[in-house]
Amino acid sequence: MAGFDLKDLDRRMQGAISVLNEDLMGLRAGRASVGLLEPLMVDAYGTHMPLKQLATLSAPEPRLLTVQVWDKSTVNAVELSIRDGNLGLNPVSEGQLIRVPIPELTEERRKELAKVAHQYAEQTRVAIRNVRRDGMEALKRQERAGEISQDLQHDISKEVQDLTDDFISKVSELLDTKEQEILQV
Repeated sequence: MAGFDLKDLDRRMQGAISVLNEDLMGLRAGRASVGLLEPLMVDAYGTHMPLKQLATLSAPEPRLLTVQVWDKSTVNAVELSIRDGNLGLNPVSEGQLIRVPIPELTEERRKELAKVAHQYAEQTRVAIRNVRRDGMEALKRQERAGEISQDLQHDISKEVQDLTDDFISKVSELLDTKEQEILQV
């Protein structure tokens, strides 16, 4: 394949699927889970930082998460990111401890969570398509440079597209499974 690395594309697409899995695990249909807050980013110290780098997350009760913020100056930023995190949560600060009650899952809340799952899935599809685009551009460059023939470029392009289709269908399967879990009453 004259320098073209299909395994690298596969690895990068698999990485996108791994991120989706983590994000979907955070969408808990029933019990409180710290995974719900882990994907959140906080504006602190002049940059975007993952919440778990600023606080200790725990789930002491089935319907409650606690966030023990390490630095008092970041409490408001952490609270704001939880409130604005598109998760329908309403955090309550008590000094450096933030209590995050997990609301009972109403039909409306379940639909909200399903929408968030769809957003995560679409972000993953875009990431996979970007990996495909990078691969296709590399192939075209190699063909223009005379490193590979037009026929070989065409054959490898088909393999890249097949790989992309496989990963896009994995995204759909993961989304369908999560959506069923969320919408079950």
